[in-house]
Amino acid sequence: MDIPSAMARLKKVAQDLDLPWGERKKTYNSRFAQELGKWAETKGKGDQYHDAVFRAYFVDGKNIAKTDVLMGLVKKVGLPENEAAEALRTRAFRASVDSDWALVDAMGVTSVPTFVVSDQKLVGAEPYEVLEQFLLGNGVKRR
Repeated sequence: MDIPSAMARLKKVAQDLDLPWGERKKTYNSRFAQELGKWAETKGKGDQYHDAVFRAYFVDGKNIAKTDVLMGLVKKVGLPENEAAEALRTRAFRASVDSDWALVDAMGVTSVPTFVVSDQKLVGAEPYEVLEQFLLGNGVKRR
């Protein structure tokens, strides 16, 4: 895989969609961030947490494998740090993330974003119009 080209494409898509994007120099393990994401969802703050992790990783280039970075994000979105630390310490959401990984593996998902409707897939960041046509073409009704 041509990483520099892939990153350039992602940066362009982010710019086209007016999304923040930084110049990340390293890739960090997101496993604990994912487990805390599952925990944050049970607290009703999954979207806020995921947004904070996205910004920390893709915009600010922070190492989301580090517990102190994750605890800062937990605090930022107003979640209890002591409960988050306990969820990580006990790996309470490990099985849930494992289950998600097994599902995407079984579905043949190899990159993000991937959109799936029935047995059809749209892989990669695409313009709104392409996603709209994919959904409409697969029977998803407009609201």
